[in-house]
Amino acid sequence: MKVESKMGRPREFDQDAALDAAMHVFWQKSYEGATMSDLTRAMGINRSSIYAAFGDKEALFRRVMARYWAGPMTYMREALEKPTLRQAATSLLYGTVEFLSQPGQPRGCLTIQGALACGEDAEPIKQAAILWRKSGEEALRKRIFKARRDGELAKKTNPAELARFLFTVMGGLGIQSANGATRDQMKPVADMALRALPIKESTSVHRHS
Repeated sequence: MKVESKMGRPREFDQDAALDAAMHVFWQKSYEGATMSDLTRAMGINRSSIYAAFGDKEALFRRVMARYWAGPMTYMREALEKPTLRQAATSLLYGTVEFLSQPGQPRGCLTIQGALACGEDAEPIKQAAILWRKSGEEALRKRIFKARRDGELAKKTNPAELARFLFTVMGGLGIQSANGATRDQMKPVADMALRALPIKESTSVHRHS
């Protein structure tokens, strides 16, 4: 019979709460800027418990990013499920403004703040962040392609270029938020981007249902 010593048993903790705490640290300080001391203090657990539950710092950051996409960034997925591209783009851009101006939340976007510029040792994390951002842009491209197929956009519209435009605006809003821009300062940017979209205003929500 295997007997575990109480001294050697890791302290139980809420992994989701610990990941949320780590998320805020990486969000505020970036992957390289966050130290293990920062993480243990915020998560309320020691290093051995972090390694046992999540792996090393790189593995922890990857877990944090997965939680970020599944939690705070769900508004993006919900926006792309809207019945028309006009509704999807409106929900996406205004959702970004609302997300970036939430009180009590670090400013900016974790996918940009966390690992945009890294040293050689953190190159795998930088590349992972690039892939995360590209996956979001690709999901938007597919939604735009569907809209073009459904007649919401002119046939000459390039879905990849339009997706890149929208993601550039969203990324710029993230930087503006990090610079201290308020909701009221960011919303007009979203308004301008929406006015620039080449969407046929006469398209019916139920046309292709």
